[in-house]
Amino acid sequence: MHRRFVLAALPLAILLAAAAPKRQAAAPPPAPPPAPPPLAAIERVTIVTELGPIELALDGAHAPISTANFLHYVDTRRLDGITLYRAMHLAWGDQPNGLVQGGLRDPRRLFPPIAHEPTNQTGLRHKAGTISMARYAPGTATADFSILLSDMPGLDADPASADPEVLAGYAAFGQVTAGMEVVRAIWDAPISATLGEGSMRGQMLEKPVKVLSVRRLPASAISPLAP
Repeated sequence: MHRRFVLAALPLAILLAAAAPKRQAAAPPPAPPPAPPPLAAIERVTIVTELGPIELALDGAHAPISTANFLHYVDTRRLDGITLYRAMHLAWGDQPNGLVQGGLRDPRRLFPPIAHEPTNQTGLRHKAGTISMARYAPGTATADFSILLSDMPGLDADPASADPEVLAGYAAFGQVTAGMEVVRAIWDAPISATLGEGSMRGQMLEKPVKVLSVRRLPASAISPLAP
């Protein structure tokens, strides 16, 4: 009888074991994102606007933080579809005198702000064709940038100044190598008399110029640097 009871109990034990919930294997941790490619001394990109392309040489050797930040936005396609929305016209000096500005207006798509790279540390200068980070206070730059139509040394850092803004200056990080005629066409576009706040009032384009894409340039398409 004891033997029958044990043998009869075996199927029930097997059924109970089969019905017991199985432990799920722990999911493997997600793979880390691929590391960005090493930063070259000169990184080339092209901004394709609805008015034409603008080629840039970004100075990774002297302004690595600003250059890597710009390329982060380029590689994640977050600059596709942005606009160039501002054209600052300065009435004095040789014309054209001023800059155009563009960037990402959706705060949800911004990466964290980057450290400020002043020109007295990088050795770069705000010359005609320079691309520079737009910002509020030093250390707040994200995706907005300016391209200069003229030399603007007032944007360079001045360590001797008592004004914190002038002392810090802005972060230049590259140069236009082709397409300054496109930059000029953007600068020449109609200005709104009402758009903009504070010092930017009267500097906003009536119809912002759309950026279709921003991409790294393949080596075969790179224009040589001007001497």
